[in-house]
Amino acid sequence: MKILHLLVCFLALGQATAQGLPPAPPPPMPDPLAAGGIHTGRLVGVVVGTAVVYALTSYLLGKTWYTKRVPFHTFDDNGEWLQMDKVGHATTAYAISRGEYELFRWSGVPDRTAILTGGLIALLYQSTIEVFDGYSQGWGFSKGDMAANAAGIALFMGQQYGFGEQRASLRYGFSSSLYAKYRPELLGRTRGAQMLKDYNGQQYWLSVNVASVLPVGPSFPRWLNLDLGYSGSGMTGGHANPPLYGADGRPVQFRRVRQFYLSPDADFARLAPAGSTGRMLLGATQFIKLPAPALEFNPRDGVRFHPLLPAAN
Repeated sequence: MKILHLLVCFLALGQATAQGLPPAPPPPMPDPLAAGGIHTGRLVGVVVGTAVVYALTSYLLGKTWYTKRVPFHTFDDNGEWLQMDKVGHATTAYAISRGEYELFRWSGVPDRTAILTGGLIALLYQSTIEVFDGYSQGWGFSKGDMAANAAGIALFMGQQYGFGEQRASLRYGFSSSLYAKYRPELLGRTRGAQMLKDYNGQQYWLSVNVASVLPVGPSFPRWLNLDLGYSGSGMTGGHANPPLYGADGRPVQFRRVRQFYLSPDADFARLAPAGSTGRMLLGATQFIKLPAPALEFNPRDGVRFHPLLPAAN
């Protein structure tokens, strides 16, 4: 945004000099929602909806996922799954923060209040899950997870406070992997379960809006993003792979590798007018990586090109 302001000032200076008039500073950008006030119906709906989703999610997790309770304890899982779970925590916290912020702004809540509210709600959601982990057999309260949660919230709040927009966002992608069939009880038996459990199939993307960070011309598409992606492959266990055997009884071994991607993307929220309902709702829901060509590098296979979606294997 600072670059755009400098360009505006430069153009205004050139025009004023040509006309022999002193340059005038650019007018401040108004808040399109400031004059509208609070939309009571919308705000009540957002607050009630958020509370219901939080309560229902907590109840279902407690009844289905965290069934074996033990005394509260901590667990150091920072070395597991090539840190894919940590990136996932940051992405989830970012998505909740931004989604709640956009919904509260749609309700007419002042910008800075909505930023803080979105961040606090995301912290509440993620902290609740960590507390459940702390009382659950097989898991534990993870300081690393909480640090990742805080990083995702900070990425959203820092940009919104500092720039008034999200120049970089976190997004999620998924492609089915071959590894889940070797440990379906851990990595998921169905596609829906694998989208949550199989880190081999998940990708996480830092999506940067090009026009927000580079001095581009007025004809450059403001919706164009460039994404940096990260994933892992060959993982059938947290820290290491257990012994596995194929259908013929022979040992099966997989090499655990990190995967890095480069791919174009789109920020559809920038196609809608600033302050409009469409822009806010798109901003609240746009956390899925769009299918697009991608370049991949990993130390096992080198450089690979994917014409549509990154392959998980």
